[in-house]
Amino acid sequence: MNEKERPAPRIYVADLAAYNAAELRGEWIELTPDTTVEDLQQAIRALLERCSRGEYVAEEYAIHDYENFHGYELDEYEHPETVVKVAAFIAEHGELGAKLVNQSYDVDEARGVLEDQYAGCGDSLADWASEFLEDSGQLAEIPERWRTYIDFEQYANDLELGGDVFAIEAEGKVHVFWTR
Repeated sequence: MNEKERPAPRIYVADLAAYNAAELRGEWIELTPDTTVEDLQQAIRALLERCSRGEYVAEEYAIHDYENFHGYELDEYEHPETVVKVAAFIAEHGELGAKLVNQSYDVDEARGVLEDQYAGCGDSLADWASEFLEDSGQLAEIPERWRTYIDFEQYANDLELGGDVFAIEAEGKVHVFWTR
């Protein structure tokens, strides 16, 4: 699925004082790849202004829900800069991006892993290993009559268990990364 087909990440921002008074006042804010920190902060300020009534001035907010973050968990008090960076990365890379950030990488590290360590993808780790050996020319070094004896699944498992690669399942594929 390409970036244009993916639904944009969005957050539900609530007026915290109203919430604590058992009132629901808030709205969904969509985070496109073009959303800046200033855009998000302005949208939150506008929401709080709309929630203010008479003497009551809404000043605090919390993120009470979010969608299309593909398993990435936002804290209710997540800093707007983090929200925008993570949302843009996920909008660009979908479930794979979310899972990379969830691997204890921040967005900049996850981007580096994608750029520098991505080895490709396949329907399984064994499929990727077979294609890797073919594309790298290593399979051609083995006589044709012996190639049917190669256990690509075991080879792939050895690479993963040996720490040479790690794999992430996302959007129906197994994405493989070199560990360097």
